[in-house]
Amino acid sequence: MHGSGLDLALVFLLAAVVAAPLFRRLGLGAVLGYLAAGVLLGPQGLRVVADADPVLAASEVGVVMMLFVLGLELSPSRLMVMRRPVFGAGGMQMLLCSLALGGVARLAGMSWTSAIVVGIALALSSTAVGLQLLSERRAVHSEYGRLAFAILLFQDLAAIPLLALMPLLGHVGGTSFDGYVVGKALGAVLLVVVGGRLLLRQAFRLIARTGMPEVFTGAALLTVLGAAWIMLQAGLSPGLGAFLAGVLLADSEFRHELEAQIDPFKGLLLGLFFMAVGMTIDVARVVAEPLRMAALVAAMLAIKFVLLVIVGRKPGRLSSRDAVQLAGVLALGGEFAFVVFSEASRVGLIDGLTRDRLVATVGLSMAVGPLLMLVVARLVGRAPAKPARAFDAIPDHQPKVLIAGFGRFGQVVARLLTAQKLPFIAIEPSADQVDFVRRFGNPVYYGDPSRSDLLRSAGAESAKVFVIALEDPEASVRTTRAVRQLYPDAAVYASARDRRHAWELMDLGAHAIREAFHSSLHTGERVLVELGFDAATVHQQVKRFREHDERLLRAQYEVRDDEAALIQTSREARRELEDLFNADVGEGVLGTMVREAETP
Repeated sequence: MHGSGLDLALVFLLAAVVAAPLFRRLGLGAVLGYLAAGVLLGPQGLRVVADADPVLAASEVGVVMMLFVLGLELSPSRLMVMRRPVFGAGGMQMLLCSLALGGVARLAGMSWTSAIVVGIALALSSTAVGLQLLSERRAVHSEYGRLAFAILLFQDLAAIPLLALMPLLGHVGGTSFDGYVVGKALGAVLLVVVGGRLLLRQAFRLIARTGMPEVFTGAALLTVLGAAWIMLQAGLSPGLGAFLAGVLLADSEFRHELEAQIDPFKGLLLGLFFMAVGMTIDVARVVAEPLRMAALVAAMLAIKFVLLVIVGRKPGRLSSRDAVQLAGVLALGGEFAFVVFSEASRVGLIDGLTRDRLVATVGLSMAVGPLLMLVVARLVGRAPAKPARAFDAIPDHQPKVLIAGFGRFGQVVARLLTAQKLPFIAIEPSADQVDFVRRFGNPVYYGDPSRSDLLRSAGAESAKVFVIALEDPEASVRTTRAVRQLYPDAAVYASARDRRHAWELMDLGAHAIREAFHSSLHTGERVLVELGFDAATVHQQVKRFREHDERLLRAQYEVRDDEAALIQTSREARRELEDLFNADVGEGVLGTMVREAETP
């Protein structure tokens, strides 16, 4: 093959379908699967793709989308809750590791600008591999797991200005740097921030009201690529524009819908980026310099490991055991380093040989990262459980309850949860309704809650209870089915329009709550009391009526597809109920209630 569009598509799909799942199954992560596929199929391997340049060009879009999604996740409220671990421990880790690794690069003969870039890039850790290691050991919510997440968050933040400033650093190293370059860069940033602040949310509200999902997807892609293009015209990294656009929309009601729309494109194109990096690794050079490469990897891991233990003990306030485990997770290199080294090579900060060695160093460190964590785990053993700290509580990312639909039914449930100070998140498919209820401070987001990608984006995996409160019965059933398939262990309570709707929901294992049933019973009770019947007697009879009708609902559920059996069951239930009530209240009033309630 020679890099045609069809050839590249086939190669990428092969990597996505075979290599990534295989490496993830082995506990090494999908990132390494893409890297290995790129090495194997690229110019240095089997030469299935002889020219990696088209792949590299296309892969830049994946990086741009990754930075947009990162911006969507960094709402100001979330950063405020986590400010101490993020900016304290995260800032200290980046400072110490960047100085140490940059100092080594400077001693190796690099210029000070190149050494700064290399030091910061090597100080970054892999978010994908690190979070996978924590997840495999069920340590995401441990003390060192939470601190690791905070440090990774700060690293992602630190990578943004680094990518933005590299073109300027490249000018510093040459002769073309002047004030015009800086002014144009600042102007582009202001254009994206001010223009996005004034226009983006209003534009998405108008688009959402059209009810056309394909138009919303197109608008999301236009936002990402448009912001990236503006930055590119100013000589900055296109990823900076996408990141800023994401931050501007992080607190909007469209945040989860945007993430769900972008995520499939981001995942595929980001995989293409990692594969492109693998294609550009000079395997022959690595094989020719095994001792040098081993020394580079060992030096990076050793320096970061020691400094991470110090960070974990002091600003992180971890025990020695947890600090060592923190270092085991974060000592490896990160995927952002690939972006940094590619950009640094493009602007002339490092040469091709240095870039190949650094990319190989980071890739090899990611490969040995899981092995390093296994060694650390054996050395320290299992850590005892520790109480949660203040920055655990991030309600918008860890809801206990997810409400699908925020109309009359869902709002009452939400008010009860709010009264108990229980976190919840709501997804509403009507843009107008979202605009209205968000004025009162409700955490409601726009989108179709039946979509699995949107549910994952909204943090549904942490929800213990789902409340399906959609007014459209078909949408209610569709959403219930999606929730039961994705989260079979969660409890699902769904509002039902009538008995047949309730039976459909019961088919899916949901607790069906008939919308008008309880309010109608309450109204009937008040009417009977108003007519002069004894209040205590009426209350007891209404309770018996409710229990009877719930038994009837379950009985008819068993024969719901047999009309003759339904009619027979209704007649038997009517006679049974009339026998219960005739002596106490009177046949006329409750007989009407019986006939209304038992109509399928």
